[in-house]
Amino acid sequence: MGENDRRISEKARQILNAGSIKVRVVRSGMAQQLTFTVKRVKFGNIEYTELFTGRTVDLAEIKRIVTEIGLPVEAQNCKVFPEGTSASDFQGL
Repeated sequence: MGENDRRISEKARQILNAGSIKVRVVRSGMAQQLTFTVKRVKFGNIEYTELFTGRTVDLAEIKRIVTEIGLPVEAQNCKVFPEGTSASDFQGL
């Protein structure tokens, strides 16, 4: 278990093990359920883990998901990391 492994929540660990999560989001005023999949991203000389959906999601909803789960989230229109973290904090998960 690496140093970064100890920093993530139990909920985040379960999502990483499952490989995806369904999250209820509001898109264009309508509540929808989107699937976010675990994705490994190469960034310079490191590889980190994030949740990904190819759909456009409001920034406020992405920030809510990031805060609740504690993992970086990328949608078609943006990428958000939990406050005070960077890609290296999610390396090796």
